[in-house]
Amino acid sequence: MTIQKIKRLFYNELSELYPQKEIRSFLNLLSEHKLNKTRIDLALQPQLPLTQNQTSYYLDALERLKKQEPIQYIIGSTEFYGLPFKVNSQVLIPRPETEELVNWIINDCKNTPKVNILDIGTGSGCIAITLAKHLPNAKISAIDVSDKALKIAKENAVLNNVPISFKQLDILTTSQLPNQFDIIVSNPPYVKNAEKQQIQQNVLDFEPAIALFVKNENPLLFYDKISELAKLHLTKKGRLYFEINQYLGNEMVQLLKSKKFQHVTLKKDFYNVDRMVKAILD
Repeated sequence: MTIQKIKRLFYNELSELYPQKEIRSFLNLLSEHKLNKTRIDLALQPQLPLTQNQTSYYLDALERLKKQEPIQYIIGSTEFYGLPFKVNSQVLIPRPETEELVNWIINDCKNTPKVNILDIGTGSGCIAITLAKHLPNAKISAIDVSDKALKIAKENAVLNNVPISFKQLDILTTSQLPNQFDIIVSNPPYVKNAEKQQIQQNVLDFEPAIALFVKNENPLLFYDKISELAKLHLTKKGRLYFEINQYLGNEMVQLLKSKKFQHVTLKKDFYNVDRMVKAILD
């Protein structure tokens, strides 16, 4: 089979599920991953013959795309803040909004000679690893409840050649953190079960629910617990950063103020919704 036939098959089979631009993107990503060929290479070589193994790869990907499995899980990788990350169904696919949170921390710390940072609920490790890459004077630790997520995070730390101290820990049941920190950052589960109807089906079907959803009656469960631990384990003038539910910005500000944090700053993302918050322990 040729690459041209594969392209035609993808457009015919997927056109009712995805816009043409997205199908083209799928083909480009799959071809870069499997053939090491760019979009331009493929355009110049429409009759490029595929081996049986390569053909099977495309056909398997096609069937998975029909079930709306995210392309990042199919190719097993994605990019975050310009860095490569392995991903599978044990970890959330890193989002552009989280890049903004990371960028906020990097900008706040770029002139700091030494800083000790903890990432709570690290998942793929995207926050911790990106901070380590851009803040060479930082000492980074990361925790997660899932040993399978930590396996991926450890692989990503090796892939990006950064030292991270990883530990498996259930933040909801622990009474203490492994050290004192200048910065604690977390992107914990924050989507209420009642908001599931707003979530795309491919996210609901394939991404880990444990990293996404919280009960309707206590949507700030993780923030409340992490804030309490932060009061005990942040250094003086230490900073707490969260990615948050866009509908709960005011509630987050009130929660942090009630815990006696100072200078609470609510920040919008590029969609112009409340997405992150910073607070300082006085």
